[in-house]
Amino acid sequence: MRQRPEILRLARLLRCDPEQLDFLLAVDDAELRVFRDQVTDTLFDAHVGMMKRMAAASRLLPAPVLAKIAEKVFGPLLCARIAGVIELSKATDVAVRLPVDFLTDLAVELDPRRSHRVIGNIPSDTVVPIATALADRQDWITLGRFIGFLPDEVLEACLAALDDEQVLASAFAVDDTSAVPTVIDLIPESRLRSLVDTAARQGTWPTLLALGDEQVA
Repeated sequence: MRQRPEILRLARLLRCDPEQLDFLLAVDDAELRVFRDQVTDTLFDAHVGMMKRMAAASRLLPAPVLAKIAEKVFGPLLCARIAGVIELSKATDVAVRLPVDFLTDLAVELDPRRSHRVIGNIPSDTVVPIATALADRQDWITLGRFIGFLPDEVLEACLAALDDEQVLASAFAVDDTSAVPTVIDLIPESRLRSLVDTAARQGTWPTLLALGDEQVA
């Protein structure tokens, strides 16, 4: 990635080209993140009353029916808004019935802070195909955003499913850098050596060192 991840995250949220945010390049990442969280809260809270009513109504529908409505009527964006307020068991039951492509599109729109309970309850055999689909799209921003919200066993399965280049690209885009030590602990020593060799071959040592500096700080 040639641009700062925080600028890319904000551009994704505002649905604009990153170049349109060049005027923010002088702002440090911590302040940009605060701003991004404020924008996210504004967008997700804009119709929270309606979202809660829709979530309440979903209790009356069987999961297979609700999954079809979610896919054919609601779409990924609306489902992402509802995910934070829907009943946990219902959300999980619906998620495992949705196609991978739809769930991948939904993941792009999701705010993990609001949906962390749902994210943590989705089984690995559903999450791993989403992770590999995001990697195929080279959507490192979305992959990096979910590191820190996945249970260790699910994260470990995702790491095993991605190749070294994909793992490194996701690491460079990680949103919550405090989760990086957990990721490292889940990677076998032989894989760590392979990742180091790949970073050396790609010339991405400066980014890795910067990520390590953030942990020290």
